[in-house]
Amino acid sequence: MPFILKILWLIPVLPLLAAGISALLPRGSRRLSATLAIGSMFISFLLACSAFMATFHASRSVLNFSWFDLADTSVRLGIVLDPLTVLMLVMVTFVGLLIFIYSLGYMEHDENFGRFFCFLSLFAAAMLGIVIANSLLLLFICWELVGLASYLLIGFWYHKPSAAAAAKKAFIVTRLGDIGLFLGMIWLYANTGTLLFYDNGNGCLEQSALAKLVAHTTIGGMAVSSVIGILIFCGAMGKSGQFPLHVWLPDAMEGPTPVSALIHAATMVAAGVFLVARVFPLMSDGGSLLHPAVPLQVITWIGAITAVFAASIAVAQNDIKRILAYSTVSQLGYMMMGLGVGGVAVGMFHLITHAFFKALLFLGAGSVIHGCHDEQDIRRMGALRKYMPVTFAAYAVGMMALCGVPLFFSGFWSKDAILHAARHWPVSIVPFVLGIVGAFLTAFYMTRQMHYVFFGQKASSQSAPPHESPPVMTIPLVILAACSVLLGFIGTPAWPWFESYLSGEPVKFQLANFSATAGLMLFSIIVVSVGLGSGYLIYRARVASQALDPLEKSFPALYHLLGQKFFIDELYAATIVRLNGSLAKLSDWLDRVIWSGVVSAIAWVVLALSVFSRAVDEQGVNQGFDQGCQTVRGSSRLLGLWQNGQVQRYLRVIGAALCLLVLLLLWGCS
Repeated sequence: MPFILKILWLIPVLPLLAAGISALLPRGSRRLSATLAIGSMFISFLLACSAFMATFHASRSVLNFSWFDLADTSVRLGIVLDPLTVLMLVMVTFVGLLIFIYSLGYMEHDENFGRFFCFLSLFAAAMLGIVIANSLLLLFICWELVGLASYLLIGFWYHKPSAAAAAKKAFIVTRLGDIGLFLGMIWLYANTGTLLFYDNGNGCLEQSALAKLVAHTTIGGMAVSSVIGILIFCGAMGKSGQFPLHVWLPDAMEGPTPVSALIHAATMVAAGVFLVARVFPLMSDGGSLLHPAVPLQVITWIGAITAVFAASIAVAQNDIKRILAYSTVSQLGYMMMGLGVGGVAVGMFHLITHAFFKALLFLGAGSVIHGCHDEQDIRRMGALRKYMPVTFAAYAVGMMALCGVPLFFSGFWSKDAILHAARHWPVSIVPFVLGIVGAFLTAFYMTRQMHYVFFGQKASSQSAPPHESPPVMTIPLVILAACSVLLGFIGTPAWPWFESYLSGEPVKFQLANFSATAGLMLFSIIVVSVGLGSGYLIYRARVASQALDPLEKSFPALYHLLGQKFFIDELYAATIVRLNGSLAKLSDWLDRVIWSGVVSAIAWVVLALSVFSRAVDEQGVNQGFDQGCQTVRGSSRLLGLWQNGQVQRYLRVIGAALCLLVLLLLWGCS
């Protein structure tokens, strides 16, 4: 057992301790709260790097322990050290550390500075707990802590009604998915007797348990493993904003921008993809190369639909953070599709690269908002590259990585790996087509955003000149930009280090692999180029004072439909929310009229019975008892006359009795 495994629990516990201490500090302890948060995250990052080095010598190590005993049942938890865990640990701690540092500048003037870092630390600790968990129960506990922390951070500026509403929306919608996860967890335990992933051959993801799950069938002849896999995926749908549970994610922009970066890059939304990757043996069990398992087919279709659905909405958004939010939803769809069609390595590679360039884009957006005096509408920006050169350069790198510009940006390699796997998916070619459409739309709406924000003319509505952000905010941008370029080279077809590391196989440099993917790569390059070119041609001639977007001017109905997000929120409000409101009113009426009436009637009956009981008790039982007592008392007095202690009276009685006896005898003899 590697030594690092014994202290792996420190990685989530250190930020958790920082959050706990910060919660007890006085409100004015700004510097100390930030130091605790950043310091704990830095130490966790160093431990994660140590764990990364340890995985080169052992593919998987687990440390299981008993939490508590209940009768004959022992509830066991555990932590796991494997390549999947380590990759996530390094990513979450490193990206999280940069976001924490960036927050020093962004939240400098906020009066609740210490509380913000307390919540950030709690959020990071919960996510890190998910990553190291070797038990679905421990994972679920940390999963719910992530939901709590996201609620606190999204609604951090709770004095704004929109922020409070967004926090509640995120909490409720993700709980809907968590119901499925909870049911799947219970069903899995009922069939395997354990929630440990790996336990010396007895874990729920190991062959003995999987064989049992596949052998049992349920409704429609579907294997129990498939049903459990779909239920667990429901939880991932909620956390990762998959259609139709995506509605909370864009509204999460109401929180401070560092929160948006943390949610959309390193923590919450990544948790759903990681969950699917962690339980992938369960998801894929019972399937084959030609006939993938049912859960993987569901994941693929949901992911492909989400990728195009969210990308199309992003085309008509005007809030700089909301565009990136729908971009995140779309890219999460790609990750899910990658898991479904290509396996863990394909989906996780895009998750890792996306974490860096999406954190870069959100922090870059925060820098723009900061430099434009809290302005978020891209129509009121323009020509910012002149005023914010560092932010512009870093943001341009993130934009090209997101669009998949070849060949020097990580998003190109991770996106193409997904498209290549989708092209050879035996079930259908439709996900591949949807992925191509999504790639085109991504390039288009990001070109649109870049032109509105950094090019064109300076908007006349800008009251004060924009300014570059301080180094504490721009240095993390530069680091993330460098990572957004370099990370792509660990997963190229010629040197697939990422896939080899996850599988535990030695990596081989094979330049010939380029020939197998060259055609698709060329096609992908053409698609991205068309998207970039279309965006440039449409928006290059836009005048700053022009009221209408060029697309809105040419296609008003379609633009309105996309701008209103296909009216999904309105549909939910008119159906589910209204139904829930009606049921709430019905429950209130039943409570006030029916149940309250029944309770009142029962109360009157009980009161009447109590009056009757009192009458019976006082008039019947009590008087009868008193009369009996009087009789006994009278009898006792009578008997007392015979036993008064006077010998003379006793002799008289004996004499009388003797006379009576003689008379009886004489009467009998006659």
